[in-house]
Amino acid sequence: MRYGFTTGSCAAAAAKAAAYMLLLGRKKTEITIETPKGIPYTAQILDIRRTEDVVSCAVQKDGGDDPDVTTGAWIYAKVTYCGNDRKDFRSQADFQSRENLQSLEDSPYVQIDGGIGVGRVTKPGLDQPVGNAAINHVPREMITKEVLEVCRLVDYKGGLAVEIFVPEGEQLAEQTFNPRLGIKGGISILGSSGIVEPMSSQAILDTIRVELRQRRAEGYAYVAVAPGNYGLDFMKQAYGYDLDKSIKCSNFIGNTIDMAVEEGFQKLLLTGHIGKLIKVAGGIMNTHSKEGDCRMELITASAIRQGISAQTACEILACVTTEEAVRILETTGKRKVVMEDAMEHICYYLNKRAMGKMQIDCIMYANEFGELAKSKGAEQWFTLLAQEQGQPI
Repeated sequence: MRYGFTTGSCAAAAAKAAAYMLLLGRKKTEITIETPKGIPYTAQILDIRRTEDVVSCAVQKDGGDDPDVTTGAWIYAKVTYCGNDRKDFRSQADFQSRENLQSLEDSPYVQIDGGIGVGRVTKPGLDQPVGNAAINHVPREMITKEVLEVCRLVDYKGGLAVEIFVPEGEQLAEQTFNPRLGIKGGISILGSSGIVEPMSSQAILDTIRVELRQRRAEGYAYVAVAPGNYGLDFMKQAYGYDLDKSIKCSNFIGNTIDMAVEEGFQKLLLTGHIGKLIKVAGGIMNTHSKEGDCRMELITASAIRQGISAQTACEILACVTTEEAVRILETTGKRKVVMEDAMEHICYYLNKRAMGKMQIDCIMYANEFGELAKSKGAEQWFTLLAQEQGQPI
């Protein structure tokens, strides 16, 4: 499958080309940069606009075979001359020292900011501090490296200001996690490797990590988690807990627990549909179907432990959906005890994954029957969540 290039790579390529045209006074329609992954990226330079003091140009984002909402967007860089105010000079000097440059005061430097369509950070816990443009540190390093390369080529020792902007960024951001993360006004300029690997789960894990880190930075030692939107909606409808306060972990229940422990959380509440959570009763911590299923087998195991008949066990094993299996249990009068048995096993594996470093509670539901079972400590969460939202207890 074909890999693509990140918004960070596009921004670095556009900045390098604009710096080249500003300092050399010659048009540049193609530029090559080196990505952190070590893979060169040759970009076509679009919409070139030049004056003696300002150059802007664009690179079109290509997400390869794993496109996201930013694929096709034009990532612009505008480069102008700086004065002698060496804002952020320390970070540039640190970079230059690794290049063994001897006279930092006589060396070129780069100032980076975001313009139209690039988000601005308004909440703590993200890659950039509050107030900064949402241009992550690796893209900033890439931009700096490539622009300084052009400066050295022409022996330019002054400063250059780089503004990254994306004309359609504000509209694109509505389709991303940015509004939820408190990044206002546009997209983020991202990428740790410079390339987009198709079918990668890393982007999802990175998003979970960012949301956990942000919540921890806001001072919370507890976090509510759900595999998907249905779980978040159930929390909202059943318990009045705003889904914007929850974190969506997708299929990565085990990884989310690991990250929550690493970030220093003391408590975690997992709420999910039986179709996902019943897998955890068997120790399956990635609930994607390709990782393992055994949903009916695990429900049947709990049912057998609670004295279900062999005939009913066979009926459950023949079910296609977990909702259907719950309906069968309801007719036997054993739904409650079977679901409590399943919850006991779910909690065992959840807490085993946390290795005693974090208290985990769980609520499991079905669309037709609502709450099926919950851990012993789950009741405490209703008070905790109500207090967080300023609701009467």
